[in-house]
Amino acid sequence: MNKICLLFIASLCLFGCNSHSGKVNISGEIKGLGNETIYLYGTNELSDLMDTIYVKEDKFSHTLSIDTLTSAMLFLNSQTECPLFLAKGDKIEIKGDRKHLNLLEVTGNRFNEEITNFQQSINSKGRLSEKMLENKAEEFIRQHHTSIVSIYLLKKYFVQKATPDFSKIKQLIALMNGQLQDDPYIDQLSKFIEQYENVGIGKPAPFFSINSVSGKRISLSDIKGKYILLNFWASWSDSCKKENRELRKIHQIYGKKANFTMLGISLDIDKQSWKQTVKNDTLNWQQLCDFSGWGSSAIKQYSIQSLPSYYLIAPDGKIVAREQNCEALKRKIQEIVK
Repeated sequence: MNKICLLFIASLCLFGCNSHSGKVNISGEIKGLGNETIYLYGTNELSDLMDTIYVKEDKFSHTLSIDTLTSAMLFLNSQTECPLFLAKGDKIEIKGDRKHLNLLEVTGNRFNEEITNFQQSINSKGRLSEKMLENKAEEFIRQHHTSIVSIYLLKKYFVQKATPDFSKIKQLIALMNGQLQDDPYIDQLSKFIEQYENVGIGKPAPFFSINSVSGKRISLSDIKGKYILLNFWASWSDSCKKENRELRKIHQIYGKKANFTMLGISLDIDKQSWKQTVKNDTLNWQQLCDFSGWGSSAIKQYSIQSLPSYYLIAPDGKIVAREQNCEALKRKIQEIVK
């Protein structure tokens, strides 16, 4: 599970400071939709249902209260998502066909018209590669410095990736005007990138002090003159369980070397589940956990956003590798650990 995807989709785009409530009407006709139910979510959290819209014979009409310009997501056919931008007083109209839900026409304000034009332009060109889609999104952002749609495209095509290019993301944020840069999502994203860069290759590894399975307090500063492999994991993560076998191989090969050691740092909250997995999976290197989950200070210091994640720290205390899979990690260890 990619945390980075979960963290950044969770930020709601809000603009303006008008305290008076207002209404927005959403209506439309989607041929072939029949009597299905449409779900409207604010993009602060996919699990936070804003409203439910009932379709009757392909048509629907719904009114909700809203204070400020808000980004939202309409879920049709239980899986297809349609981005919406809502402001009080708007009359949003959606037209289309169930067979082509990626070509819906949304009107009602300039932001909905901009995203409609963008969606239709990329879908009219056939199947585009990931790189081509990124180029189209970047082109839009460069030409629309004041549009809330630029934030949506930044998230969709640049942030919500397995390995985001934060250098590119910073460049695109810099193109946005002050109002967009003050948006809570962009502010949070910028702070995350700053923290992520603080644990880049060649940077000093952040200090931590966490209890081990035996209850002994282990601090990073206790380990001297060794390469230290940090593996961030959790007993509930299937991805981590798959990689435990490879970690055991690394431990078997390098674990007894005088200049190498391993530390497992878990995001578990359930102590028993953590201990049982350590035992069952034979994770015979130091295992640490403070049972704070994603709120753990070590997790924040090392900007962990997906599991598993690995850091290799040199004897001088500087980070020499940062990886998300064991294969790349093993090559690096083989290269530098003698």
